Amino acid sequence: MTPNSLARRLIDRFQHGLPLCAEPYQAMAQALGCCEAQVLDCLQHLQVAGTLSRVGPVFEHTRAGASTLAALAVPEDRLHQVAARVSQYPEVNHNYAREHRYNLWFVLTGPNRAHLDNILQELEHDTGLMPLDLPMLTAYRIDLGFALETTP
Repeated sequence: MTPNSLARRLIDRFQHGLPLCAEPYQAMAQALGCCEAQVLDCLQHLQVAGTLSRVGPVFEHTRAGASTLAALAVPEDRLHQVAARVSQYPEVNHNYAREHRYNLWFVLTGPNRAHLDNILQELEHDTGLMPLDLPMLTAYRIDLGFALETTP
């Protein structure tokens, strides 16, 4: 199995439904017919190449506590500095640049709304920028995935 073939099969099979067990990478390898080291090497290669940003769960926000989408209007010359500051919080599970006045967007998840408010206040204090706070009012489950392998 070539590294490219393994990457495609890995992404196809595990875009959804990562194994919930003590050794998930071993379970993934078993399902793909390879060894755990190959899975880990493949994931590392995808991350280094910029193809994969993270492997991990996405929680239903109402079960995890509280969640909000936030944005900052960051001067271009400070974008990397402010993004690095935002990413220091373990509560941030997405952080990305956009071409817009509000050019840095991130998702915060925490135990309760007060916790999120504290983080937003800290970020405002530390950066001098006022976060745009956009809590979800209605949930829409998209569950998006893309097939990479063709099936007959």
